[in-house]
Amino acid sequence: MKVNRILALAGLCLWVPAASISQAGEPVHNLADLTKLESKVEAVSQKVLPTTVALISDKTGSSGSGVIATADGLILTAAHVVQGAEELQVVFPNGEQVPGKVLGANYSKDIAMVQITGKGPYPFAAMGASKPLVAGDWVIALGHSAGFDAGRTPPVRFGRVVSKGPGNFLTTDCTLIGGDSGGPLFDLAGNIVGINSSIGISLTNNNHAGIDGFKEDWDRIHAGEAWGRLSMNPFANPEMAALGIVFGERRGAKGVPVEGMVPKSPSAAAGVRVGDVIQSIDGSATPGANKLLQVLAKRQPGDKVKLGVLRDGKTLEVIVTLARADSLFEER
Repeated sequence: MKVNRILALAGLCLWVPAASISQAGEPVHNLADLTKLESKVEAVSQKVLPTTVALISDKTGSSGSGVIATADGLILTAAHVVQGAEELQVVFPNGEQVPGKVLGANYSKDIAMVQITGKGPYPFAAMGASKPLVAGDWVIALGHSAGFDAGRTPPVRFGRVVSKGPGNFLTTDCTLIGGDSGGPLFDLAGNIVGINSSIGISLTNNNHAGIDGFKEDWDRIHAGEAWGRLSMNPFANPEMAALGIVFGERRGAKGVPVEGMVPKSPSAAAGVRVGDVIQSIDGSATPGANKLLQVLAKRQPGDKVKLGVLRDGKTLEVIVTLARADSLFEER
């Protein structure tokens, strides 16, 4: 298998000013550290390359990527890659093709599974964990950019975690383009930590569905269930943690005014009122709704948060148990 183009690309991606990467999970302070890091990326790339497959649908004409996560050929991919398809062609980096059956999907998290129908064993990558990742951690993204190309193996993109959230998602600066969707995101141990989801306006600002989301929904997806609503905006994820309030804007207000309340929402139950101004959440100042949403994106339904609320000139603390966004609008 040809890997020279892959490794060359990885090497180019490593030429980053030392000042900008000294705070990463694996510090790089000098040329020796950089060389060590490059060697690790090369080793991981060669190890996981055979597990990164292209997925092609003859029915829909779409194509994307995926990663084999078990020896019997269970593939993890993005839900929007399999949408509308029941069967897919699975193409290995060496050009070998085998049939695959689409199992289930959680469209809200943009995660899905495909099962290779041929007999294994197949090369596979181990699953890691996405929740422990923090901004600055090194990650490696693979995928069949622009579709399967017999003239090269899947390019390797190397970068860092930029932020966590919203919900199950994380953002990296790994450069991705069309065709990479559904491809794997690895940590420096070669473990799957995410699946390439939506590609941002900037090619170096992309969302990935965390691997922990697969673990939470594993049995349902593997059993063939499909649910949720597909959105390329992770903040529209109906499974996000929510307060159940309508945010407003008020000139001169230092915080987030509460302009409306979802009936029987957790905030209403905790005593939040229309007219209150949320000035902080768990001790973090909330000068605007965007900051409040960013904090909520890192929480899970069922978590308790402490709101600092300004009411009638007095500051109060209110404990709210977060709910799933979609549960707030279910018929009662």
